[in-house]
Amino acid sequence: MARRHRRWAVALVVAALLAGMAFAMVSTAVRQTPTIDEPVYVAAGVSYLKEHDLRPNAEHPPLGKLLIGAGALLTGPRTGPASGGDQQAAGRRLLYESGNDAQGLLLAARLPVIVLTLLFGLVVFAFARDLTGSGGGLVALALYAFSPDVIAHGSLATLDVPMAGFLLTSAWLLWRARERPRLCLPLAGAALGAAVATKMSALPAVPVLLGLAALSVWSARGRSGRRIVDGVAWAAGAGLVAVAVVWASYLAVDPRLRWAPPPGIPDVGGLRGLAAAWMPFPAPFRDGMRIQFGFEDLRWTGFLFGEVYVGSRWYYLPAALLVKTPLGMLALWVIGTVALCAVRRLRPAAPYVLLPAAVVLGAAMAGSRDLGVRYAIAVPMFLAVAAGAAAALRGRWTLAVTGALVLFVAVSSLRAYPFYLPYSNEAFGGPSKTHLRLHDSNADWGQDLGRLADRLRDRYPGERVWLAYKGSGVPSYYGIRASDPLAVPPGRVRGLLVVSDSWIAKSDPRLTPLIATSEPVDEVGHSITIYRRP
Repeated sequence: MARRHRRWAVALVVAALLAGMAFAMVSTAVRQTPTIDEPVYVAAGVSYLKEHDLRPNAEHPPLGKLLIGAGALLTGPRTGPASGGDQQAAGRRLLYESGNDAQGLLLAARLPVIVLTLLFGLVVFAFARDLTGSGGGLVALALYAFSPDVIAHGSLATLDVPMAGFLLTSAWLLWRARERPRLCLPLAGAALGAAVATKMSALPAVPVLLGLAALSVWSARGRSGRRIVDGVAWAAGAGLVAVAVVWASYLAVDPRLRWAPPPGIPDVGGLRGLAAAWMPFPAPFRDGMRIQFGFEDLRWTGFLFGEVYVGSRWYYLPAALLVKTPLGMLALWVIGTVALCAVRRLRPAAPYVLLPAAVVLGAAMAGSRDLGVRYAIAVPMFLAVAAGAAAALRGRWTLAVTGALVLFVAVSSLRAYPFYLPYSNEAFGGPSKTHLRLHDSNADWGQDLGRLADRLRDRYPGERVWLAYKGSGVPSYYGIRASDPLAVPPGRVRGLLVVSDSWIAKSDPRLTPLIATSEPVDEVGHSITIYRRP
């Protein structure tokens, strides 16, 4: 009887944590206007499902966009006639120029990602529970459910959280395959394929996860030379399942796989060119790899701790994670990682939890785009599982310290509501100070155009507005009547100067003199600053 009551109590806590996370994500999604990437993915997903055309947003595989598009189609959107332009123009036409309710359509597109994010929360709980019991599972789920980064990106119609969640699911199934390989290995391969079919940044984790598949079979069947051969064979089978899932995602868009390469695909040579040529995936995937390699060859503008630079810095992502992760969560990550490596019965699980996250982080650190922790969103997801290992430590104060740190995380996360995208922890001043240290999707991704419209209407009715906005929203759709301060001589800019914080961070030489001679009077969503210019 006591065991049954305990199971019910655990189930209620799990439900409460996921319900709170769902509320945070949905209420945030309702208010936020489109971030920079979302219209592209929504338009591509709708085109895949209605036009069966693989060309929109060719640099990413289609699975995540199919899910986003399926949500968008629930609103019965009007698409309007195609009139050329790039993929950003296609997204703008769908949301703002075809007679649709832009916010309703966007919310519907975000809902499948929100649902997936909640389901991945169950994976986090199950993975940690398998390692350390229900207590560890609840610790892990609490960190996941209160993670500002997971909430922020799990409530957007983007691909980062789905890709990382499928990788996490694959790793968990591989761990379970040590006991039930026949059932879990094919499922792990399918989850791995879903990750690759969502975003190509999952590719660096593929060799690691297939190696773990072989390790699981070797552990399950007795550690002998013969079992090594079995492990390699089973890992190859899981890899074939993953490849089949990627092919299926393309065939779901167009069973005939009609493909005309879009113009501008870079000619990639060397080892990268060989990799793109020999990948066992459809031609659209391989051309998408070439586009991604072309992006990596560009020099992007970065911003870290108040300094603007061109190019990339290897320590950008660790530094950004340090800023944007709750302090209690950082402590539990360290404690849990130490426990995974130090506690003998947990040591076999360490590669399944730590290696995939390390590989994804390392690959992102080697990339050229210092644009946000979303490129390493797998880290808080995997390390939430690692933190659950803190429950395995024995000590007089272990339970109290773990509980206090979880409570600290919860309070920090709740205090940030609903501004999860620009979150930073207390050591760095909280969400209102994030734009001083980080930019782009870490703070200002164009998400507060609707809030800006409300602020201008409520506090500054009738005033002249000059707007320098960085985002995909259309200001006039939300009732903002504003002029471009960069289109006229500086002396004509009088009244309210409204600037996206990402523009401020980049120190644009056209805007800097205007800002320097203006007085800040207000801020919106910790992502937009309002100045008064006399």
